[in-house]
Amino acid sequence: MTQQSTNNLLMIRPVAFGFNVQTAKSNAFQKQDADQQAVQQKAQQEFDGFVNVLRANGVNVTVVNDTTEPHTPDSIFPNNWVSFHDNGDIFLYPMQAENRRLERREDIIRQLEENFKANHVIDLSRYEAQEQFLEGTGSMVLDRQNKITYACISPRTNTEVLKAFCEYTGYQTITFDAFDQNGRAIYHTNVLMAIGSKFAVICLDSIMDAGEKETVIASLKSTNKEIIDITFDQMNLFAGNMLEVKNADGETLVVMSQTAYNSLSAEQKTTLEKYGKLVYADISTIETNGGGSARCMMAEVHLGVREKESFF
Repeated sequence: MTQQSTNNLLMIRPVAFGFNVQTAKSNAFQKQDADQQAVQQKAQQEFDGFVNVLRANGVNVTVVNDTTEPHTPDSIFPNNWVSFHDNGDIFLYPMQAENRRLERREDIIRQLEENFKANHVIDLSRYEAQEQFLEGTGSMVLDRQNKITYACISPRTNTEVLKAFCEYTGYQTITFDAFDQNGRAIYHTNVLMAIGSKFAVICLDSIMDAGEKETVIASLKSTNKEIIDITFDQMNLFAGNMLEVKNADGETLVVMSQTAYNSLSAEQKTTLEKYGKLVYADISTIETNGGGSARCMMAEVHLGVREKESFF
């Protein structure tokens, strides 16, 4: 049976992280710090600290360094351009911002293939020619166990590309419109919701249409997820941007940023702790300038692990 979470993560260490003008128009979470040189230095420190926290908790993290050329200020968020599936499939996704398209690197796939079993690479980036985008597990929150993808429609989440993904994978789709407290469309689904094996964190207030909201709730309940409803304020502090991960001993971790953790009520923390250990790190510079948080930084590698050759 397909597992919701994995012990293997891919993370990209930034070399030129900073505020991305090309994505800022549709990402209300981005705010530019004045000193962008200091931002890169802080982002690298936060990245390293986050990786250390994950590894200390028994998570296998493959770290790949970004390259200075071409300039990719958002490379720290690899979950948008690639996803890995337990049947060996690797999906590459069409990205709205031109400088984010440069993040798709074949050498990263090749490096992972040294330790993991890949089958097919399905390249959906051709949709960029038609101005149709689907930004990976930012656009889609996957219930891998039940083969359901939840997606809020936005300029970065196109229904035609979503349909193509579902035709390849056999997933069914639940789509909806979602807005922040100012009525702005939410750019990525993983800002407002996270799916675990037995829980779902979601900002239900962001789904304005009563019918769409009811459909989402009914689907979550039918798949036996306990719903943890977060407020707009908590969503804006990245409480929806968390990820269930396994450690080497098979224990469940619920990973988020310190900002997200601090925003949760005692009751919400207690509920989440029923389903896994809460793990968090300070990535506030990355969150502020990049407009993404912990979940965006982790691409889950659901591929099978290669057997190490024995010479005995």
